[in-house]
Amino acid sequence: MKKGKKYQEASKKIDKKKTYSKEEAIELIKSTNIANFDASVELAMHLNLDTKKADQQLRGAIVLPNGTGKTKKILVLAKGEAANMAKEAGADFVGDNDLIDKIQNENWFDFDVIVATPDMMPLLGKLGKVLGPRGLMPNPKTGTVTIDTKKAVNDIKKGRVEYRADSYGNVHTIIGKVSFDSDKLIENLDTFVNLIYKSKPAVVKGKYVLNISLATTMGPGIKLDLSQFEK
Repeated sequence: MKKGKKYQEASKKIDKKKTYSKEEAIELIKSTNIANFDASVELAMHLNLDTKKADQQLRGAIVLPNGTGKTKKILVLAKGEAANMAKEAGADFVGDNDLIDKIQNENWFDFDVIVATPDMMPLLGKLGKVLGPRGLMPNPKTGTVTIDTKKAVNDIKKGRVEYRADSYGNVHTIIGKVSFDSDKLIENLDTFVNLIYKSKPAVVKGKYVLNISLATTMGPGIKLDLSQFEK
C-alpha cells in the first residue's frame, strides 16, 4: 500500500538506521504528526516473550502520571453500595442485570471500558464471545474486576491504560497526545517502560526488551535507544 505524500515527507525526517533519545524522539513526534487533529502518541514495545506459555504472559494496567488525553466512557456493573460508589465517582453507566441484558439483546456498546464487581462475573460469562474480541471483558489483573468501584472509576478517569502482550510479544499503549508538553510525554513514557521492565517474567533468559518505538496515530515509527532505559 502506497503511503500518502504527507507520510513520505514526515518519513524523510527520520533516520531508519538510527535509534533516538527520548528527547529527540518526542521532538520528532511533534514535527512528524501528519494528522489534522490532536493525534495520540503511541508506544510499542517488542519483547522476548513466548505468550503461548502461561508463565510468559504479560497483562496489567497502570495509571499514567499525566493521563492519556482521552476520555473513556465507563460502564460499571454492580449492586448496592458498590453501585452507589460508582455513581458518585462519575461512571457513565451503572447497573446490573438490566445493562447485561441490554448488551446481549440490543448489541449495545456505547462505552469504552467495563468495571464489574466479582458477583457480576458469572452473569457476564455468557457475553464472553461478544466482549472478549472487543477487549471489553473485565479482568482482575487490570483492576476492572473489583469491589472498590470508586477507585477503579477514578483510575480510569485519571488515565489508566491496560496493556497485554500479543502472540508476537508486542505491547502497545497510548502515552498522551501530540499537544502534551514534551516533559509530560517523557514522564508517561518512562513510567510505562519502567513498569514493563520490572514485569519481566523470571523464566525469560537473555535480552527481554528487543525494540521500543513511538509513532503518532497516522505517522511513521521512531525507534528509541534501549540503553537509556536499561538499568
